[in-house]
Amino acid sequence: MSSADLPLFRFGIIADPQYAAIEPQAEMGRYYAHSLAKVGAAIETFNGEELSFVMTLGDIIDRDFNSFDDILPVYEKLRHEAHFLLGNHDFGVAPEYLEKVVERVGMPAPYYSFKRHDYRFIVLNGNEVSTFATPEGHPLNRLGHERLAALSAAGAGNAHAWNASLSDEQFAWLSGEIEQAKAAGEKVIVMNHFPVYPPCEHDMWDRERIVELLASQANVVAYLNGHNHVGNYGKVAGCHFVNFKGVVDTESENTFAIVDVYPDRMEIRGFGREDSRTLPY
Repeated sequence: MSSADLPLFRFGIIADPQYAAIEPQAEMGRYYAHSLAKVGAAIETFNGEELSFVMTLGDIIDRDFNSFDDILPVYEKLRHEAHFLLGNHDFGVAPEYLEKVVERVGMPAPYYSFKRHDYRFIVLNGNEVSTFATPEGHPLNRLGHERLAALSAAGAGNAHAWNASLSDEQFAWLSGEIEQAKAAGEKVIVMNHFPVYPPCEHDMWDRERIVELLASQANVVAYLNGHNHVGNYGKVAGCHFVNFKGVVDTESENTFAIVDVYPDRMEIRGFGREDSRTLPY
């Protein structure tokens, strides 16, 4: 095999373990307690590969701050770097713990970026303006209620309290990160919990501005997310939008992926229920 056939690097993806030590909701196909074993099995596979990192795309837990005490130790067996971002269920904790979630998961900040080779990974906090991630009365919580009410009044399909949006400040940061990457000759991969495209009921409240920004920038090659447990895929201009399936779903079948990054494409190798895809750019 020549070096041209080898990826520049690889990384692992897990979406929506949504762990909790509770009975399954079989009618919804959610087996919360089974996620410990599924994440453990994914980590065994990851440990057999040379990976740059593994990203969990949010909803690490389903509820209760002490759920982190059960699932985070599973990640200690991972021989690669573990990166996290947060989903709506990660804030299904008592109000006094809301501001402690980021630190508990070991994230450097609620949103951040990091680089691998000539790729910049931009990690969003899709929960920032919501009705759940900050306490009642917090300015971002009030803004979340206002945005949700406006979308509901407009009859928007994604007008649900389990969705959320970026602050204008974070959106400006995202735009600035993309510009910095462009100046540095870097391709950009954006990661978030919530989908933005193709349109569905689980999308970010401010999906239009996000899609417009990403599709207008030639160096943005992909947007990777979870939240919609059945998965999804779409493309706008040069940007691939990939929604990974949820680990918590089904009694025994797993779902996770390894992404091989080449100069001209990404190859997603799906395991279990996850689809394999080639994303050229």
